[in-house]
Amino acid sequence: MRAKSIFAALLLLGTVAVAGAVPDQPMMQAARADLQTARRELQAATPDKGGHRVKALNLINSAIAEVNAGIAYDRRHNHAATMSVEELFAATPDQPHMKAAKTALESAKNNLERATADKGGHRARALDLVKDAISEVKKGIEAGRG
Repeated sequence: MRAKSIFAALLLLGTVAVAGAVPDQPMMQAARADLQTARRELQAATPDKGGHRVKALNLINSAIAEVNAGIAYDRRHNHAATMSVEELFAATPDQPHMKAAKTALESAKNNLERATADKGGHRARALDLVKDAISEVKKGIEAGRG
């Protein structure tokens, strides 16, 4: 009988540990990490981009705020429970920082598109801001070539 009790306790602890290890909103977290990478890359780029680098930085900061708000909204409204198991476990270029920022923004866009939809509108607004930031980075790359 004691062995069964110990086994049940270990099983319960294991279940709690696994549940605690499940990532919280992995696509939103990944999008935020991508946005932070893009921001670092743009901050490291030379400033001679016709104002587009600065506009992109402002858009990225706004997108990060929207992603954070979307994560907070989702936590308050407990939508994480609707995620499937699949969702849970799922050469030096010209202007390298601008291109790295564009790559990170495109990854953020992809992650935001794959995140669960209902985030109180914050995910959609972050997605729009990321698209605008991608556009500004592209313009900045072109301005830097001139």
